[in-house]
Amino acid sequence: MNDPFADVSPWDEPTAEPPTKTPAVNASEETRVIPTAMNPYKIGLTFKASASFDGEWITPTIYGGTADETARRAVELMHALRQHGVIDLATNAAEYTRQQFKGSAAKPTPKRFEGGKVQPKSDAEHQGVTDCPHGRTHVAKGTWQAYFCNSRDESDKCEPSWLNKKSGLFEVKG
Repeated sequence: MNDPFADVSPWDEPTAEPPTKTPAVNASEETRVIPTAMNPYKIGLTFKASASFDGEWITPTIYGGTADETARRAVELMHALRQHGVIDLATNAAEYTRQQFKGSAAKPTPKRFEGGKVQPKSDAEHQGVTDCPHGRTHVAKGTWQAYFCNSRDESDKCEPSWLNKKSGLFEVKG
């Protein structure tokens, strides 16, 4: 609005553009990254449900314009995953999927070394007790080998099947 007490007529052409007001920036507002802007910093996280490869993985990626911003976003994401139950939901969904699987729970048989080459064991060779209703995982450390039950419920786990070195077969002790 024009000043009514100014020495300028409202019909005169202005010689310069009127100054525009710049909006005040509120320091408490969170700085937002424009989606089209380059975010040179990246953090990839992996949340594993177990130490082995058969556990569930959640692998989010976080981007940011600065290292501090990217680190803050990573912390916010971890808190949000916990708060909203994402990790528990992923674990439950994976467990449900495993329970629905109707295929064979048998693991590939261990391979043997013969004639300078690794040879798979033939179906005709019997290895003893190497499977159970929950599936088993073969573990070989040092001088011993065993097949362990994959059930997550400790009360439902089958006994391990240990390699009997005399017979060469895997047997459940007891």
